[in-house]
Amino acid sequence: MSTKAPFIKDLSLPVIAAPMFLISGPKLVIECCKNGIVGTFPALNQRTSDGFEEWLVEIKTALDTFEKETGKKAAPFGVNLIVHPTNPRLEADIKLCIKHKVPLIITSLGAVSQVVDAIHSYGGLVFHDVIKKRHAQKAAEAGVDGLILVSAGAGGHAGTINPMTLVAEIKKFFYKTIILSGCISSGRDIASALQMGADLAYMGTRFINAEESKATDDYKEMIIASGASDVVYTAAISGVHANFLGASLKAAGITEEDLKKDRKIDFGKEMDTEAKAWKTIWSAGQGVATIENVLPVSTLVNNLKTEFKTSIEEQIKVLEVFPK
Repeated sequence: MSTKAPFIKDLSLPVIAAPMFLISGPKLVIECCKNGIVGTFPALNQRTSDGFEEWLVEIKTALDTFEKETGKKAAPFGVNLIVHPTNPRLEADIKLCIKHKVPLIITSLGAVSQVVDAIHSYGGLVFHDVIKKRHAQKAAEAGVDGLILVSAGAGGHAGTINPMTLVAEIKKFFYKTIILSGCISSGRDIASALQMGADLAYMGTRFINAEESKATDDYKEMIIASGASDVVYTAAISGVHANFLGASLKAAGITEEDLKKDRKIDFGKEMDTEAKAWKTIWSAGQGVATIENVLPVSTLVNNLKTEFKTSIEEQIKVLEVFPK
């Protein structure tokens, strides 16, 4: 019996559009699922559990209507839950996920077997994001169905390990679904992730520049204008190392000295919470280097499909040169 996520075979591309803080909402999720890739969002992008449930109903209703009207099957959607004592909404949000049978739950900052069991109770899957082997082992022990390997260069709270090494290390002991995150912006990148041994590619930054994302136009324009060296890895914003666009850090008045700190800096009353800080200071991965436009999800996915197919065909031609 396969230990891989069963929905993979039904996708148009082996892709999950990552849940992005303040960026992912119902519109982006729905369009991703309609176009055959997994759409996700953080539960905390809604300020209350009541609002979170409204989004769940909106997404489910839209996808049900899509399937009835087109006869096509939409990709599953997912919700990101922060599994940490500092999240006062965790219990309430889990109950809503169970009530609405959310197909995929992505857990962060804690892999807890009780949470996994709760999601498994209705047939849901749990993927957990990790940046190193030790975290992956703990998540595997908790019974998760997949591991999201957040490698060097990814947006948000990224790791520092090379993706090839990270995938190879985790595959030695984890035989379920492997999802790779980090600088995946094109169809060729998706093919590369699969060649490394991943089952799915996890794409965040590329979908910030989807028309349906909640990012501002200025944010999207900064991504287009930025290169890999313009992305800064620092713990100064949230107390945990993450990647941010250097131009947004500069615009917020954050100095080079601030960025060297291993703890969260004092932003003052105007940005007294992490959420307020992230509205002004924009996260992105090094994959910005190859992002040159803003596209609707439908066009973006079609382009990724073409690039993915072309890349695979080129690899097949390589086999003709090196058959042994």
